[in-house]
Amino acid sequence: MSLGRDTYKLLRHAQVVVVFLGLCSNLLQFELKSLCRLFLISAWVISSPVLLQFQMALVVICGQPCSGKSTAAACLAEALQEVESKPSVRIINESSFHLNRNESYANMPAEKNLRGVLRSEVDRSLSRDNIIIVDSLNSIKGYRYELWCLARAAGTRYCVVHCDVEEAYCRKWNEERRNKSEPAYHDKIFDDLVRRFERPDSRNRWDSPLFELWPSRDGIEKPSAAIVDAVTYLTKKVDSKTRDVKVLQPTIATQSARVTEANSLYEIDRATLEVMNMIMEAQSLAMGGPLNGVSLGPGLPSIDISRPIGLPELRKLRRTFIKLTGQSSLSGPPPPSDADSAKRMFVDYLNRELGNG
Repeated sequence: MSLGRDTYKLLRHAQVVVVFLGLCSNLLQFELKSLCRLFLISAWVISSPVLLQFQMALVVICGQPCSGKSTAAACLAEALQEVESKPSVRIINESSFHLNRNESYANMPAEKNLRGVLRSEVDRSLSRDNIIIVDSLNSIKGYRYELWCLARAAGTRYCVVHCDVEEAYCRKWNEERRNKSEPAYHDKIFDDLVRRFERPDSRNRWDSPLFELWPSRDGIEKPSAAIVDAVTYLTKKVDSKTRDVKVLQPTIATQSARVTEANSLYEIDRATLEVMNMIMEAQSLAMGGPLNGVSLGPGLPSIDISRPIGLPELRKLRRTFIKLTGQSSLSGPPPPSDADSAKRMFVDYLNRELGNG
C-alpha cells in the first residue's frame, strides 16, 4: 500500500533529521533504528485515516417493486468483494429478518414497522470496516433522507442505486415470480406501491450520488456501467484534494451522547449537592466571613471564596455547572463518571467564579 505525497515529504524531512541526530548520537544517546521506526509509525498514523476511509459506506438500493433490486444488490456486493482491498460487504433486506413482503406492506403500520426494523439494523451495522447495502423498496424520499442522516452521523460515504424499470415490466416480472411459486406481491399491494413510489433526484443530497440501472433494457451484470461506477466511487482512495468522492461528516446535531451520560449526570448531581451543603455549613461556622483555604474533604482542593454567598446564588451556579458539563460531553472530554472527580471540578469552577467576587 503506497503512502501519499505529503507523507513522502515528511519522510524526506525525517531523513535530514536522522542524519543530524546520527552525528550527535553519542551526545544525545539516540538509537537510529528506534528513531526511524518512530518516523515510519508516525507516517502510517498520518496516512491511515485517508487510506482506510474507503472501507466504510452505505448504499441504498431503490426502485419499483420487482424491478431487479435484489439482483443489483447481489451484483454490487460480488463486484465489491472482487476488488483488491476485499472490503466486508453486508446486504440488509426483508429476507434477513424472514419477513413476508405482502404482510410487511399490507397496511401503513406494518410498513412503518418494516422501515423501522431496517433502519435500526442499518444504524447498528454501520462501522469503520464494512459496506452496508440496503436492499429494499426505499421508495419514500423521507426514508432515504433518514438513511442519509445515519450515514452522515457515522461519517461514511453514501450513494443511491436506482433500478429504473417501466411499470409494465415490473408487473410482468411479478407475474412470472408468482407463476414459479416465488415470493411475489399481491396485485392490490403492487398497485399501491407503484402509485406511492417517489423517484430519486440527484439534486437532492440524500439521493446523491445517484447511479442508475435499466434492467429491462440492459440487464444487470457486474460489468454494467452503474455497477462499475458505484464500485469505483465506494473504493476510491481519497485525500484532501479529492473532489469526486464525498465522505459525509457528522455534526453536533447528529452526534450521539456518550453512553455513560446517565451515570455521569447522576454522579455530578449528587456530588455538587454535597459540595454545596459543605459550603453552606462552612459559611455558618465562619460567621459570614470569607472562606479561604477551607478544606471540603480528603483529596479535594480547598475552597477560596472572598465573600459570603447565599443559597440561591449557589444553586444557580450549580445548575450552570451541570449544564455546561453536559454540553461539553458532546464535543469535548466526557463528563466525570465518579463523585470525587465531579467534586474537584465543581470546586475549581466555584473558585474561578467566586474567587475574585
